[in-house]
Order: sequence, then structure tokens, then C-alpha cells
Amino acid sequence: MTTSPRQMRLGAFLSGAGHHVAAWRYPASNERGILDFQHYKHLAQTAERAKFDMIFFADILAVSDDLDTAVSYMSPIRPEPLTLLSALSVVTEHIGLTGTLSSTYSEPFNVARQFSMLDHLSGGRAAWNIVTTSSRGAAANYGQEKHLEHHLRYERAREYVDVVTKLWDSWEDDALLFDKEQGLFADRSKVHRINHSGEWFSVKGPLNMARSPQGRPVLIQAGSSEDGRDFAAQSAEVIFTAWQTLGEARAFYDDVKGRAGRFGRSRDDVKILPGVLPIIGATDAEAREKFEHFQSLIHPKASITLLSGMIGHDLSGYDPNEPFPDLPDTADGAKGRLHLIKDIAKRDSLSILEVSRRIAGARGHRTIYGSPAGIADQLQEWFTGGGCDGFNIMAPYFPGGLEEFAESVVPELQSRGLFRTQYEGRTLRENLGLRRPESRYAKRELGV
Repeated sequence: MTTSPRQMRLGAFLSGAGHHVAAWRYPASNERGILDFQHYKHLAQTAERAKFDMIFFADILAVSDDLDTAVSYMSPIRPEPLTLLSALSVVTEHIGLTGTLSSTYSEPFNVARQFSMLDHLSGGRAAWNIVTTSSRGAAANYGQEKHLEHHLRYERAREYVDVVTKLWDSWEDDALLFDKEQGLFADRSKVHRINHSGEWFSVKGPLNMARSPQGRPVLIQAGSSEDGRDFAAQSAEVIFTAWQTLGEARAFYDDVKGRAGRFGRSRDDVKILPGVLPIIGATDAEAREKFEHFQSLIHPKASITLLSGMIGHDLSGYDPNEPFPDLPDTADGAKGRLHLIKDIAKRDSLSILEVSRRIAGARGHRTIYGSPAGIADQLQEWFTGGGCDGFNIMAPYFPGGLEEFAESVVPELQSRGLFRTQYEGRTLRENLGLRRPESRYAKRELGV
């Protein structure tokens, strides 16, 4: 028996005019397309032609407290993911559709319905990126006096995911009958109340929607703190993460995959995709020149405001030319990203301004640049070196950055046998190599 060679999984992380904080200023970017359906349709279809596993939309529930900087020098506009993905499901056929929705500022029943409907609309291509929300400003937008502390957000998230998956399971696969002659719409014994009563939620169920094509939409998570790692190992099927070196990536990979075993899961049940921002040129020198052009467009206030929001500390009162301070964890900040940035600053002896410029493109993820073959070399090193199962590609600007990757780097990966030339299946789970979960109620003889 022959075993198929291991291949990369690729996500296309879509974000307005691009991921670089100055993307909207880059001459070739489509800065006016950030709320234009045709812009996102083009990006989704570009990624699908290149056989990406999924497209991915993050979400932010608040504009920075530094409103002047956020509005004057940055791009604070974010399309609402579920609405946009529903529209994109109609103009794509194979690519996965991943949207972010906060477990802190939403209700499980609504989220279960929304992603189940997206899975039905797309024929089994939906994925939920579960976030606990690190932005303190979100609380005021949702009528809360204060933001939940980090540990409490993860406690709530664990129960939240339990409720959502129970609701997705509440209809068994063969519950629908459509028996016109007998007048039976569905088999009552295969539709279950979940009767959940916990510390955070009380939900009766069942969901008023039949089980979706994937059984459950794919669960994605992006935390790298201790709480985040345990949560991901227990629940996530894909993990987005951020690391600068192969050693760090490999340590995280082995740690989280090892933790999955503690929850009765196999290493293959979890796919780990670090983010990477590729800047591509015909030659390494041309790519370096393009990178420097992006960096020249950064407004200092924009990069420091971005950095402040990422780490949960306001840096606007510091001298930007001083060494990056040894900041403590905040009760509500993004702990994993703070630790990552502190490591970058310490390793390279960077000032606050230098750190802010370093993360202005990839936001703490790895930035690489080079020719198509050079980019492929760098991706292959991490993939074959035990650092990941693939990558979440963060193009610095749109549409050109994604087009360049799809048209030049993907063929290079395919020629090396590292990436698919055709989709393996119909659903996102099939293409990711993830099993289809059974309803937890399927073995019961009677409904509750």
C-alpha cells in the first residue's frame, strides 16, 4: 500500500486593502474596495482557482480608543464576516468559508444557527473562527461596563463551544423524513433537546435547523496563551498562530498536538497554520525593494496605535525611541501576542517605534520576502521541519498580493509535490483531511 505524500493546507486571510497597516496607501492596492462585494468575489475566486483550502475573515468589534489616529491614518473598517461569506458562498464552489465570531459578545443559539445556515448554503464549506475578544473597547459597544478577564473569557468560551456543538448535534443526520403520504416531516426520536444548564448559559434546544452537510462546521481557534493552548487542544480543528522562528513554531506545534492527546484526540485532528506575510518579487532584490516601499508608507502614530491594541497596553505616552518596556500581562489583553512581541523586542534590542514598524505588516506573524522559488523555500523549510501543517497567507495588499502568490508561488509548491493540484473532496472537512463528527445523540434510542 502506498501512502500519499503529506501536503500543505493553505488559508487566504482576507483583510480590506491588505494586511500591511499602510496597504491602503500602496499604489497598486484597491483601497476603495473594502466594502465592495466585487472586490471580495475576485479575491475568493482567485484563492479558489489556486486550490486554497479556505478564505478567512477576522473581525474587530471596536475602533481604537485613539479615534483620531485610527480614522486619520489607519483603516478601521471591517466587513461583517457572516453576511459577506454568505454572499461569497454563491460565487464559489470548493473553497472553505471561515468567519470570526466572538464567544464573549454573542449568544450560542444565534451562532449555531448562523454557521449551520452558512454550511447549508455552501454545501459544507463553513468554519467558525472562535475568538474570546481581547479588545477592551468592545465591552462599551455591547453595553458592558468592563471587559471580562482573560481566564474568564476562556471559561465562558469552553462552555459556549459545548453549547454550540450540542445544538449542531441536536438533529441527527437522518432525522428528516419528508414523508408526504404519512404526513411526517421528521423523526421525533432523532431530534433532541439539549437542556443545557451551566455556569454561563442555559439553553433548551433543539436547534431549529437540520444537521448541516459537515455535521458540524469546522472549528478554528487562534490563542497561544496557556488558556488558549488548552482550549485549542480540546476543541479546535484548525489553529491559526504567530511565530517568528522555526524553533518557536516547532515547540508550539509539538506542545498543542501533545495536549490534544489529553482530551482523547489524535495529532491529526488538529491542523496548525501559522500566519505568514509574503512579499514577492521577480528577484530577492526586487522583493526587498517592495518591502522597503511598504515600510516607507507607515505613519508612526498608526504603527504605535496598532501595537498598543495588539498587546493591551497604551504606548502613546512612552518615548517611541526608548527600548521596548518589560510590560506585565494585563487582565484583559492578548497574552500570547504580548509575549511574542516582547520576545521580538528583546532578541533584536528594538525600540518601541522599531517594534511597531516590525509588526505593522504581519501584526506579529512572520514576514518573508523573495522570488517565488525563494518564498516556496521558506515555506517548505517550516512545513518539512515540523513547524506546521500549512500556512494562513496574509497578502500585504489586495488584490495584487494574493494574485502574485496564487500565480507564482502556488505552482512552485505544486511542482515540488507540496500542495494539491485538485480539491480532494466536496466539503472543507474532506479537503482538510478532518473526520466528519457523529451527533453525540445518535446512539440514543429515544429523544429527550
